Amino acid sequence: MKELTKYFLNKDVLFKDLIEINPKDLGSRKKIKIYKATATNNSYYAIFIVDGKSRFIRKNANDLLELFNKLVDKQGHNFKEKELLISSPLCSKAKKFLQENKWSVRIDFV
Repeated sequence: MKELTKYFLNKDVLFKDLIEINPKDLGSRKKIKIYKATATNNSYYAIFIVDGKSRFIRKNANDLLELFNKLVDKQGHNFKEKELLISSPLCSKAKKFLQENKWSVRIDFV
């Protein structure tokens, strides 16, 4: 969580509230980290961190959107900012699909 805070601080985003959500609470068995955050300017963030060795493809993007919809239903809140932090290779079709759905995709997260 400390690395996540430093990463967003470099992007000029400061969180006043950062809570980790367990993927099992959303009915998922995926190895993904999910955070719900509130910035100091009252923007609500849904942050998904994917750390894998294989390429992130369009099917994974569909699974991510489904997981986000479950998060929205469970939290009862529609998040303004949707962030995907990824360290594995990303398929161009998956990136385009996520950007069309108003996701910020950052590949430089370690």
